[in-house]
Amino acid sequence: MTAERRKPQVRIAASLLAADFSQLGRDVKSLNDGGCDEVHFDVMDGHFVPNITFGAPVLEWIRPLTSLPIDVHMMVQEPGRFVEDFARCGADYFTVHAEACAHLHATVQSIKAAGMKAGVALNPATPASVLDEILPDIDRVLVMTVNPGRGGQQFIKGQLAKIASLAERLPWRATGADLVVDGGVKTDTAPGCVEAGASVLVSGTGIFNHPDGVIAGIAALREAIDPSGA
Repeated sequence: MTAERRKPQVRIAASLLAADFSQLGRDVKSLNDGGCDEVHFDVMDGHFVPNITFGAPVLEWIRPLTSLPIDVHMMVQEPGRFVEDFARCGADYFTVHAEACAHLHATVQSIKAAGMKAGVALNPATPASVLDEILPDIDRVLVMTVNPGRGGQQFIKGQLAKIASLAERLPWRATGADLVVDGGVKTDTAPGCVEAGASVLVSGTGIFNHPDGVIAGIAALREAIDPSGA
């Protein structure tokens, strides 16, 4: 599969981690108006990563504000404990870290049983090979291109090889599964991610900290990955 054939499929997801929490409703509306494709909802517990963000009650509050798919990215220990809560509050995807799950296959089964699509995230130091036995069972892989836990970090270029390795597993990609890149995704790094095979780009500060606003941030990313506008 060539990069040219992948480009029209690339979607942009905005990470609410970089939003103005005092104006969350406004920022979610801006994502709708700006033609964003997904909302990325980062959950941190202060254990798996140092910081603490938000949980299911916040998702329940923002769910009526958008019809966009919402991917709950669980940067927490034992994420399987929270599957039912986030399913009830309207998550479309539930992405867990391979490093945080003692029984990853069982967690993936519980996610699907709750009516959500299952994603598995990999930290920068985790090789793609840890997914060899479960890749056919999941709906998306999320490759962290920064170390998880805080926004605004510098993109780790060495992760492009991992993205490309996963993208080349054609039987898996042929099912429509997503290859997500999260961390340091901005106009200068996004094209390389697409070239490597990413189908979803998660951007936080690249969208919410754009000098001309959220809608302009989304448009700038689209221009960077497909200047022709195709």
